[in-house]
Amino acid sequence: MARYKVLILHGPNLNLLGTREPEIYGRITLDEINRRLMEAASARDVEIRALQSNSEGTLVDAIQDAMAWADGIIFNPAAYTHTSVALRDAIAASGLPVVEVHLSNVHAREDFRHTSLTAPVCAGQISGFGWRSYLLGLEALLARLDEEDSG
Repeated sequence: MARYKVLILHGPNLNLLGTREPEIYGRITLDEINRRLMEAASARDVEIRALQSNSEGTLVDAIQDAMAWADGIIFNPAAYTHTSVALRDAIAASGLPVVEVHLSNVHAREDFRHTSLTAPVCAGQISGFGWRSYLLGLEALLARLDEEDSG
């Protein structure tokens, strides 16, 4: 049995990674990010389940469903970061530690990207490291879960 179970949640347009604005988001595909995360998780005896959706409601449902099985969530809400009270409320209600991740440095981009509605209810936020933001998010989440387990 896995030590921890983690939901990797990808928001809108991330299914286009590799071809969408590669100068900002890189050339790595979402499938490749998920593969690399699965390798890293397997080495740490962690089970991950990954889901991408362009639908806000599906993302809310995934967070609520994770309450029944997951120990934490790595979440890139993408454009919903700046607009979704529903996702913010789902994260807050879940009681799960959530690490918000972004491929680009959102604070070095357009002004509207500087405000995250979801970050205040997350354990933390990692941005600007490309696909490695997910890997760093996983490491941070596992460290937090280890701390909680050790009391």
